Amino acid sequence: MNIILLGPPGAGKGTQARRLVEERKMVQLSTGDMLREAQGSGTEMGKRVAEVMARGELVTDEIVIGLIEEKLTTVEAAGFIFDGFPRTLGQADALGALLDKHGMTLDAVIELQVNDEVLVGRIVGRAEEARKAGQPVRADDNEESLKVRLMEYYKKTSPLTGYYYAKGALRGVDGLGQIDEVAAEIAGVLDA
Repeated sequence: MNIILLGPPGAGKGTQARRLVEERKMVQLSTGDMLREAQGSGTEMGKRVAEVMARGELVTDEIVIGLIEEKLTTVEAAGFIFDGFPRTLGQADALGALLDKHGMTLDAVIELQVNDEVLVGRIVGRAEEARKAGQPVRADDNEESLKVRLMEYYKKTSPLTGYYYAKGALRGVDGLGQIDEVAAEIAGVLDA
């Protein structure tokens, strides 16, 4: 079973992906993690990634698709969770073509839906609690930065939600519930 997790920053995609990895033996394909891993791998693809990143440039879709294909064809898994990819319609088409090429399907696109004001309040509150406890806090976990990150997310992903809705793959889940409630909703989608 292969799925995409969509949702704004702080909606809980990482938390839910970790649960799916533990409970269903799926493999989370996070583009950020894959790029960092490739940089130090010494493979041809890794060298390309390192060169591009050393120049401070954005890694091309072609490279990201190459990394994903590498994982799809070499990693044993009960399914894959695409996290942080696709971000554009072009990437969504490329992912669809890649899955087709390897006889795989995209089984669900799960959107963690949130109320932005509640989400911002929750993240800012969490950051405040962490500061009081002397724990590290992301520099951009403040109201202004979060609103900028949310705007960027919606500009890029709203076409994706329409794209996957039109394909009949989009499933909405309340991302503001308790972690176990959200996990149960996701399980309901996957088991349907």
